[in-house]
Amino acid sequence: MNFFLTEAAPAGGGLAPTLIMLVLMVGILYFLMIRPEKKKNKELENMRSSLKVGDRVTTIGGIVGTVCNIKNDKIVIETGADQVRVEFAKWAISSNDTATENAKNEAKKAEEARKKAKEAKKAEKNL
Repeated sequence: MNFFLTEAAPAGGGLAPTLIMLVLMVGILYFLMIRPEKKKNKELENMRSSLKVGDRVTTIGGIVGTVCNIKNDKIVIETGADQVRVEFAKWAISSNDTATENAKNEAKKAEEARKKAKEAKKAEKNL
């Protein structure tokens, strides 16, 4: 009878390994899910706060237009050729197409400058 009681007892180090695994899982969850989401939200908030009149934007509903007026937490965009003006909350803006386009153009210019510099070095070596 004593044999059955000793076999049924759990073998392990107690609470410490379980607690370590729990802390490790929470840490992994933070670095894989929570931190990237916070970073994304911060970038969106910076984009929304840097909007200016004349920027071309897209809302979360897919409406594309040009910014006409910016208030504290509201934004008025003008859509289409018929110049319909619609007021949205700032949080409804999903992307600033003007800034994205400008960044692409700058990246393209930088790439062209790198190519020219590389060709100039190559030509200099050949001389």
